Amino acid sequence: MSVDAKEPGRSAPPAARREVLTDSVYEAVKAMVMDHVIQPGARVGIEAISRSLGVSATPVREALARLESDGLVVKRSLSGYRATVLLTRQGVEQLFEMRLLLEPPAAALAAECAGDGDLDRMETLVDEMQGLPDKGHNYAVYGRFAVLDQRFHDALAAASGRTMLAAAVERLHAHLHLFRLSPVTGGSPATVVEHGRILRAVLRRSPERASEAMREHLKLSLGRQLDRYGQGGV
Repeated sequence: MSVDAKEPGRSAPPAARREVLTDSVYEAVKAMVMDHVIQPGARVGIEAISRSLGVSATPVREALARLESDGLVVKRSLSGYRATVLLTRQGVEQLFEMRLLLEPPAAALAAECAGDGDLDRMETLVDEMQGLPDKGHNYAVYGRFAVLDQRFHDALAAASGRTMLAAAVERLHAHLHLFRLSPVTGGSPATVVEHGRILRAVLRRSPERASEAMREHLKLSLGRQLDRYGQGGV
């Protein structure tokens, strides 16, 4: 596998080419982590990744710094970067505890504060999610759904008009952690329907309905996630 550094064209300035390369390497390494090519808890070999992608070590290090902020890798003194371990059942439950504290109030505030641009953005995201798969044999198959799912929740939180609340929701990177679990639990039709309910409540400027729709969505989503562990699973 290699990353083509020539796009978007020879006429592009060096800074633009570097940005494209950095983004491409970030997406490539993220896919390795999401697909467990780099196993959970395993050390991330910068030189090995550089060789496999056909790039220097610099964009790989930049990609790993971004992935660290995503919570997908951790940097430890003397041992370099390691992929984070997968969420346990308890970890999933605690993640949703945090989401239930943050996101229903954010939805209620969005119903009061969202501007036309915010509403257009959320409507577009819901439309784009229609028919996309949220499961598959690798991140290339379900990755677009995962990204749009995260963007919808981030856009809703941003529409609350509360920057600290929006930042807290975004920092959870909930969808990256959930979609990294294997096997991926199917639920895209239900998710889109539930997002639609939240959006309609926001469009109607109903804080109570928006909060309740978000709470219901999170509880249903938690149930879908816990199904993967079965009875008494870790």
